Amino acid sequence: MAGRLIDNLLAMLGKGRDDALLRYSLGNEYLKNEDAAAAIPHLHAAVVHDPGYSAAWKLLGKALEATGALNEALDAYREGVAVAERKGDKQAAKEMSVFARRVERRLRDIP
Repeated sequence: MAGRLIDNLLAMLGKGRDDALLRYSLGNEYLKNEDAAAAIPHLHAAVVHDPGYSAAWKLLGKALEATGALNEALDAYREGVAVAERKGDKQAAKEMSVFARRVERRLRDIP
């Protein structure tokens, strides 16, 4: 089922539809299927299409963190916090702040 949804979303992309929601949806589905590496380019595209899409910044951070790209994940979370704060989305800003602090701790613990 999940693979089928990804296939359908990719087909939409192949037919010329390319927007933040489609790219977010693809990234989200790849993450659900534990394929963070495949999610990253779609989530990057989502935030390029809509730099104010705080949920896409959050998922991009999660995907980058899952692949071990901690500095990039931290950057994504920080940008997501800024975006969420500008929009007044306090809950999203709070969540990404927590995620960012967790990544900062992981980075400090790297020898």
